[in-house]
Amino acid sequence: MGNPNAFLTIKRKEAGYRPLSDRIKDFSEVEQTLNSEDRRLQASRCMECGVPFCHWSCPLGNRPPEWQDLLYKNDIKGAYKLLSMTNDFPEFTGRVCPALCEKGCVLNKTHEPVTIRENEAAITEIAFNEGMVVPRIPKHRNGKKVAVIGSGPSGLACATRLNQYGYDVTVYEKDEQIGGLLRFGIPDFKLNKSVIDRRLQVLQAEGINFVCNVTIGKDISAGELVDQYDAVCVAIGSGVPRDLKVEGRELKGVHFALELLKQQNRVVAGCDVSAKDRISAKGKNVLVIGGGDTGSDCVGTSNRQGARSVTQIEIMPKPPVGDNPATPWPYWPQILKTSSSHEEGCTRRWLLDTKRFISDEKGNLCGVEVEEVSWEKDAATGRMNLIHSGKVEVIKAELVLLAMGFTNPVYEGLLQQLGVELDARKNVKVDKHQMTSVSKVFAAGDASTGASLVVKCINSGYQAAKGIDEFLKNK
Repeated sequence: MGNPNAFLTIKRKEAGYRPLSDRIKDFSEVEQTLNSEDRRLQASRCMECGVPFCHWSCPLGNRPPEWQDLLYKNDIKGAYKLLSMTNDFPEFTGRVCPALCEKGCVLNKTHEPVTIRENEAAITEIAFNEGMVVPRIPKHRNGKKVAVIGSGPSGLACATRLNQYGYDVTVYEKDEQIGGLLRFGIPDFKLNKSVIDRRLQVLQAEGINFVCNVTIGKDISAGELVDQYDAVCVAIGSGVPRDLKVEGRELKGVHFALELLKQQNRVVAGCDVSAKDRISAKGKNVLVIGGGDTGSDCVGTSNRQGARSVTQIEIMPKPPVGDNPATPWPYWPQILKTSSSHEEGCTRRWLLDTKRFISDEKGNLCGVEVEEVSWEKDAATGRMNLIHSGKVEVIKAELVLLAMGFTNPVYEGLLQQLGVELDARKNVKVDKHQMTSVSKVFAAGDASTGASLVVKCINSGYQAAKGIDEFLKNK
């Protein structure tokens, strides 16, 4: 512990965002970076607690006190080595993880946690820039082959660990590029795609084989793939979006959130999208239905496209601001989150239920009828029941984005052909080793857990790799 008094004398200092007037004009990353001295000072604030709740909070088991001490001492090589022992993709989590570690930080009791996420990203950027990130080529291969279906965080994590174990790994991706929702779901203003490409070059040099534009279950049958490989890991994510089956759902202008986000990411990457297929918020009143991170991404994207106005609604109550007695430290706090996108322009409302989509005389979407609601606990069951007030209004909108989360992985095709058992939520059912009901077939990430955080998906990929390794060794 280089400076035992730093947490008393140095205040939390975030890098912050680029000026709003600048960032709203492009899709470059909104976060800025601190200079190296300020970053060292922020790392010095770590108290190296007797019980490191940051470590306890992290699904990956990251060890922030240790690598932050090395960052303070300017030992970037040592810090990156420690960081990468538990996390193969700190450049991803350092940008898009909600930082469960910071919520568990003892200093969060006074709302001044160590800037763990930013410190993680800073270490990784220096490590890449100074040539410290080099391919770790396995010394021995065991002659066994494993296929990973899906190249999101769980698929990449599983493939990386299996490759290090000595397996010949091939990752199959249905889209034209590797990355899953890291590439196509998260906007460039949060995660520049060059960050993914940079890591992929390392993974390819380490020996992982990537195959794009191939849908398993369509281009290659599931049975054929299982026969070709010693084991298969299904990491296809939770691909079925939650829908709103109300009057007017079929109107042009009502889209799932990912339809907009995927298309915009492709446009930023240089893909041509015809005018008739283009989803654009330019000059339109936009309504985002759903109050989570995906909804926030839709807000930021709509503003950058030139929306006239952006409104975001949520059926649940407005979360508490600052503190929530129901979720005390060191647990993840259920409180109001205001993102950089919200700061760029957005009207946020809660306790509104969508009743119908309205069209004008020409059949174009022009508004959405919503109703005020409340939630009431049933004294007998303890369940919360939705109470409709009867008070309705129309929100003007020419573009509606449904950002209400995802329900389960797509069953048709791959899962249907594999014949894997599903759980009550229609996710792939797995045992403690991440194996499905079908021998040789494992599952990881959102496909087995339901939609979750990137850091939990990475950990799930690691657990699947461990399960596959144990299965093949015992076999």
